[in-house]
Amino acid sequence: MGSEELATAQFQIQKLYIKDVSFELPNAPQIFQDSGQADVKMTLSQRVDELGDNVHEVVLTVTVTATVGDKTAYLVEVAQGGIFLIAGFNDQTKHAVVNTLCPSTLFPYARHTISSMVTDGGFPPLTLQPVNFDQLYAQRMQQMMNEQKEGAADQQDSEEIVAAEFKTDD
Repeated sequence: MGSEELATAQFQIQKLYIKDVSFELPNAPQIFQDSGQADVKMTLSQRVDELGDNVHEVVLTVTVTATVGDKTAYLVEVAQGGIFLIAGFNDQTKHAVVNTLCPSTLFPYARHTISSMVTDGGFPPLTLQPVNFDQLYAQRMQQMMNEQKEGAADQQDSEEIVAAEFKTDD
């Protein structure tokens, strides 16, 4: 990014909002009788829509599933949306901003909503660890370059960007 581009570059949050939220306890109340450590899995996906000149809606969907044994303890999904003004960047930098800075901005809001819902659902607090969207973006770009070299590049508007597994003491 040159100094001229840097001088005209703009990144501005215009609006943050919860677009969709879901919390399910498919095995309640029996799941509260089960003992054992919950296996918690988190997946992230992102969708980007251009709303106008330099204005984009970015929706980060965070899905958390907790299981105890073979039973689902809870399933929570939050689609955290944001409207961002992104102007003055070249296409490559703009693509990186949409896929790193935007989800990095949205994730803490989704994490807070998920944590509140899990606690309100009768479970111990859930702390989702921060996500390094810069690293995920770099990995995804490397993977796409490798696929293009193999002639099998397949781009999608919405793609899974990470799957993380971790354990909590439920």
